[in-house]
Amino acid sequence: MKSLTKIAKALAAFAVGTALTVNTADAQQVVLQGFWWDYHNNNYPNQWANYLADLAPRLKAMGINAVWIPPTIKNSNQGNGYSPFDHYDLGDKFQKNIVRTRNGNKDELLRMVAVLKANGIDVIQDIVLNHTDGAGSATGAGGQDPAAMDDGTTQRYKNFRYVSYSSPATDETATNYLARRGRFSKNWQNFYPNPANTSTTGDWNAVFWGPDIAYDANSYGQSSNATFNPAQGTNHMRDNMRNWLVWYKKQVGFDGLRIDAVKHFPHWAMEDFLWNLQNNAGWASGSERMFAVGEWVGGKNDLDAWANNVQNRAGTFDFSLRQGLLNMVNGGGFFDIGSLPSLQQNNRVFLQGGQWVHRTVPFVNNHDTFRPILNATTGNYAGWNTGSQLAPNIDPFSPWLSASYAVAMAVDGSPQIFFEDLFNVGGTGKRWTHSPTSAADLPVRDDLVNLIWCHQNLRFKEGVYKVRFQAQDHLVIERSGRAIISVNDNLNAWQNNTVQTDFAQGTVLRDYSGANGTATVTVGAGGWVAINTPPCNGTANGGRRGYAVWAPANAVTNFSLPAKTTTQEWEMDNDLGDSHASSLRQGGQTMANNNSDANARRVGAIFVQSGRPINYTVTRGNTAHQVVLQLFTATGTTPIHSFTTTGTTAATAGTYTPNFTGWVRMRVRNSLATSPAQKLWVRTTYTAPATANTLSNPTPAAREEFGGEDPAEIARITTSEELILYPNPTVANDINVMLNSEEERNVTVQMIDLQGREVHNETVTLYRGTNDLRLKVANRMESGLYVVRILELNLTKKVTIK
Repeated sequence: MKSLTKIAKALAAFAVGTALTVNTADAQQVVLQGFWWDYHNNNYPNQWANYLADLAPRLKAMGINAVWIPPTIKNSNQGNGYSPFDHYDLGDKFQKNIVRTRNGNKDELLRMVAVLKANGIDVIQDIVLNHTDGAGSATGAGGQDPAAMDDGTTQRYKNFRYVSYSSPATDETATNYLARRGRFSKNWQNFYPNPANTSTTGDWNAVFWGPDIAYDANSYGQSSNATFNPAQGTNHMRDNMRNWLVWYKKQVGFDGLRIDAVKHFPHWAMEDFLWNLQNNAGWASGSERMFAVGEWVGGKNDLDAWANNVQNRAGTFDFSLRQGLLNMVNGGGFFDIGSLPSLQQNNRVFLQGGQWVHRTVPFVNNHDTFRPILNATTGNYAGWNTGSQLAPNIDPFSPWLSASYAVAMAVDGSPQIFFEDLFNVGGTGKRWTHSPTSAADLPVRDDLVNLIWCHQNLRFKEGVYKVRFQAQDHLVIERSGRAIISVNDNLNAWQNNTVQTDFAQGTVLRDYSGANGTATVTVGAGGWVAINTPPCNGTANGGRRGYAVWAPANAVTNFSLPAKTTTQEWEMDNDLGDSHASSLRQGGQTMANNNSDANARRVGAIFVQSGRPINYTVTRGNTAHQVVLQLFTATGTTPIHSFTTTGTTAATAGTYTPNFTGWVRMRVRNSLATSPAQKLWVRTTYTAPATANTLSNPTPAAREEFGGEDPAEIARITTSEELILYPNPTVANDINVMLNSEEERNVTVQMIDLQGREVHNETVTLYRGTNDLRLKVANRMESGLYVVRILELNLTKKVTIK
């Protein structure tokens, strides 16, 4: 393990110049957080993956080369994704009364990844590893284990059982739920407290957002009441989470990770997971340079220590620097911006293979620091939900926003851009109705677009980081031989200082921000040059606020994002997928003693570009028996391509080049009618079109042929007037409401006691389709029977408070 002292010495050498080179592929990473808190668009209901796919060409044009996407596994509700339920459900299983996640169905998710890559953009997957949530069927039935140790919060709801191809959800009873045989079932001993570790305090053990995962080796056991109750062994959660992460990376094809709440589970487990994703995931191994960033809310020493503890396999969001940027914004021009470099975490880059790899992630806002109160009609900002934010927000309309991002771009690391900062969705009145392809509907903040352009085209991070001038209102940072980024936090006054640089005497520099117009400056003897930086009031040329970017007037500005292929792998087994009529009906082993086309297993679908090859590999679990892979169009019943495996080698490869752009769906069956059932893996490498037009290219709708929810099921979901409360009985601060809505609307949820007195009232937003909400009820309510009413829908239901 590297010590912080060694890293500090390495950084000191880096700051003054070194023969070591910067790995350019890592250095130029600009990561857009591709969602906001409670993300939603009426044109893409529960289809955020389609939204991002349609937005991709605009991101490519701006130079964004990585997009952080929200959690994409099935949640206990239709929320933001941070209440993970079934790790192996990517929107393909019918459970919790729905198939889709908020991102869409599995096919749409995989298409989004492929389209982003076709635009040269990496995919950074958000994952949650410290808790699970929502044990039980759609009604909560079966989720409670009466033998569980009580953590004081989750009411012993710690039986996690999942549907699978061999055990679909035929009803929502406890009996059905507890017999479901999906992969990675969990019991109460897999969470805190358990017989091996009874603590529920401290960062690793406290129960904050659901049953808190215990990664300890001896935290295992069996359910007291489940009928599907396989034996567990040492390191149950650690081994199975590692296996899931490798499966997840292979199936989705993401390039890196954003890891939620890393403070709340052991760093040794995280280091294990990262090492395996980087080095032990077979063809999907991301290498030591795989992008990974952990969310640790703390000071610079905390950030450095965690990065050190995971062997620098991941960086952290630089909350320490971010606090300085917040102070600058709130300082109104009176903050000492010269102090900002001293606030950065020290463990910012690491040495790998003779090259510096950037790990830290400087940022200004993200969904955890930015949770506005919205106008219910327009979606514009109406205030700030400060009680829900992990740290205070920075207003995107602040005159100091651009200066903040200029610092984040200039310092070491892979800067993260927040969606609501880059795009104006808080002042147009079109938050929920805009088209992502329309610059008029979804306008950008031009300063941030310019900073991204400068960072990429002038190749900031290929130059050694040097602070050239520090004063109350003026900070000048050089990326040696590449650019000089100057920042001014004074609202009204320009700043001009002469600084020493590594540019040769006679080099002509111009301001690529445009704030200084067409003016140029010439580097004098000894590398000295005068740097002029505009104030934050927007009076500079082009309206630029608080920054300038000086670089050689003849700099080569040819940054581009070449298209990338996508590789994704489907594992066909009986404890994966779902055979329910309302699911995508993907997964399952081949059918024994049957080779008919009618009984072929549905593998999945890929969205392909005409004229670009689909390279596939079929890997058999039983090498003595051959299988047939069939490719179909979106709705066709006759294969457009068939491939039969050969020989006794497990993996057999083939290729097919489509002459159309659109969906290709895959099926697999036994070659002979006498073959036994067998497990398979189907891997494809293909190129998607850069422009998806997802509203015109939905997943194929014919239920008999291919995935997309059953029309009858859609009708049931959107017309049901059933109001479900769970758990029931419950405690006051754990009342969940599930109901369906035909349209987006605000409704009032009221609770009354048996004397007819109102004891709770709140307004909630319902979206079209299934809504699963947790009421914000105080835990001081007395035990007894209450009635919950949705006034506008005339729905009522009784709930018992324990």
